[in-house]
Amino acid sequence: MTDGQSYNYNGQVIPSAALKTILQRPKLVSEAKEADVDSGRVSGMVFVSERGNLETLHIALRFNDNSSKVKIFSFDEVFGTFDGVRLEDSGCIAGDYLVYVSTKEPADDRRQPWTAVYKTNLKNGKTERLTPSGQADLSPAVSPSGKKIAVASFQRKGGWDGEIEDLMTDIFVMNVEKPFQRKFVINNGGWPTWGSDNIIFFHRKVGEFWGVFRADISKGKAVDITRVTPDGIDAFTPAAIDTTTVAVATIRQKSKFSDVRVEAQYRHIEIYSTGQQEERVTLKDNIKITQKTRPKADHFNPFVIDIDGGKRIGYHRCKSEFLQSGDDIERKFQKLDSPLPHVGLFRVSGVFPTFSQDGSKLAFVDNEFKNLWVADSKGLRIVFETDGPDNIFSPVWNQNPEKDILYVCMGPSFNADKRLDICSIPVVASGEQHRRELTKGFNNAFPSSNPEGTKLVFRSTRNGGDKRYKNLYIMENEAKGEYGGKITRLTEGPWTDTHCQWSPRGDWIVFSSTRDKPKDAPESDNNLDPGYFSVFLVNVNKPDVVIRVIKSGDDLAGHVNHPFFSPDGKSIVVTSDLAAVSVDPISLPLFVHSVRPYGDIFTFDIDADDINKNKDVKKFHRITHSRYENSTATWTMFSTDDPNAAWNLLLKDQDYASTPSCPYAYSDGGESWHMTGHLCIPKRCC
Repeated sequence: MTDGQSYNYNGQVIPSAALKTILQRPKLVSEAKEADVDSGRVSGMVFVSERGNLETLHIALRFNDNSSKVKIFSFDEVFGTFDGVRLEDSGCIAGDYLVYVSTKEPADDRRQPWTAVYKTNLKNGKTERLTPSGQADLSPAVSPSGKKIAVASFQRKGGWDGEIEDLMTDIFVMNVEKPFQRKFVINNGGWPTWGSDNIIFFHRKVGEFWGVFRADISKGKAVDITRVTPDGIDAFTPAAIDTTTVAVATIRQKSKFSDVRVEAQYRHIEIYSTGQQEERVTLKDNIKITQKTRPKADHFNPFVIDIDGGKRIGYHRCKSEFLQSGDDIERKFQKLDSPLPHVGLFRVSGVFPTFSQDGSKLAFVDNEFKNLWVADSKGLRIVFETDGPDNIFSPVWNQNPEKDILYVCMGPSFNADKRLDICSIPVVASGEQHRRELTKGFNNAFPSSNPEGTKLVFRSTRNGGDKRYKNLYIMENEAKGEYGGKITRLTEGPWTDTHCQWSPRGDWIVFSSTRDKPKDAPESDNNLDPGYFSVFLVNVNKPDVVIRVIKSGDDLAGHVNHPFFSPDGKSIVVTSDLAAVSVDPISLPLFVHSVRPYGDIFTFDIDADDINKNKDVKKFHRITHSRYENSTATWTMFSTDDPNAAWNLLLKDQDYASTPSCPYAYSDGGESWHMTGHLCIPKRCC
């Protein structure tokens, strides 16, 4: 239903009446006429696409003639709604309006979603916010009459509180036109869909399993709520077909990332119905859809297509049938839109990117934490290969441009109980794949050199006791490390100091820490890490001078991680939950290293001369608006158009793609966990 370009998802069919109105817009008036809609020659769909370097709404016109051509137009281009950096989602038609979610307006408070529901008039392009000020909504759905909207809202629970999979939102209903008369109807529900103007289906997690439920709201707040899908399987993201029938995504058998999945462990689309027998709702036989079309692939977020009174089910999935086991797959470099005119934005299909000090070389690790890649004047290639996966991460260049040295962490990630070593890879350009171990035991990570390239700062569990507290240490001789060199302790305390980086001037070190975590706070955040991460600066020559630079929430809960200085030392980039979540996480494909459905890139300015003027910086800039977890940003002094940065020669005028070998398809044709899948979080300790 789309053109095969970019990543496309969360579609909804545009009804004929609305499509006729849309085709009157100047941008589309030459594409088709009302008669083409009436005859069925042209149909339309609104969906989210990542083309245009953002996750925004687009309109697909499908010409149902011999060519079956599909033409795609961005929604803001057609209606002139908003052309800034933002995320848009969940587009649906309500009469003469398109209703959707956007993150174009900041939340009032830190660590709260920017997501609000808007409506845009299809005739004149006028846009109006429907979500009340100070509130956040997700997943709008329009009733069959086109007069009501249901949303999943954080309103009654006081906002987002760090939830990873189950947001525990409530469902509110409001009118499309004023007076909106917004009212609470369902407790603990998400992803609403209308069976009629009085029937809402939704998903909810009960115990270990997600289920789809049916609620009658004819009397206001729902009192008659019935489970439609059976317990013991996961079912979510419903799409109502009528008052008793609903399409859902299911996972019938839970998985681990070590599994080679069987059919029941994939996400499939099924249809369930309820029947009224003896005044109680009973479960009828379900209908399996995608198990018959592609049994070993994941399918997401069904929607209903109503054509001439007949109904079909749509969904989105990866085009994994084009891959065979052992095939190579393109790895792309992409320029993205930036909200700051003086800061460019560039995305690498890998993790832990790092630039050389002169900006001529880019290094990163693949998503399996298996191989170290470098892009420079020689092209893109592997410069160090491990037996992997989960063997290498966090590369960083020596800040001295005369030293062609990369430092890496060798060993398992996210496990403080296991040994993790810092190693150097000297003379990277030689391709000899030689490494030199610099640490002796303990869990050591996130090295960074001083500007002269003679010392390294790193974090370690040494002296951390049974709880594996982490502090910062200085390796006084980067060439010898602990093998003949001296280690000096920089910080000391019962906390986690991590993600450290030496400033370009050499006087300060920036790092992320839990040192201000309240004593009565939970020991861990979702059983993953300590939580309560803020960013601090420490004076290298006066280690007792430590300043908290930025925090996430007012209660210090949350994550501000992976700080990195700009080349001039006047700004810092971080990965953080300052903007909370932007979509319902259970609707996403999530991966082993992206264990949280939040994490955007933010920057803030600092006083580079007086460390004490940087306490609790108030102003920050949101750089990315994404439904996925972005992390480990880095900074270079060269723009992506600068010919002096040799790795940019790979970009030319379009995205550059390499073809590393990735095990994305099993020999039986099934998709591996590296491609898509349900959220499955291994125990980790950062």
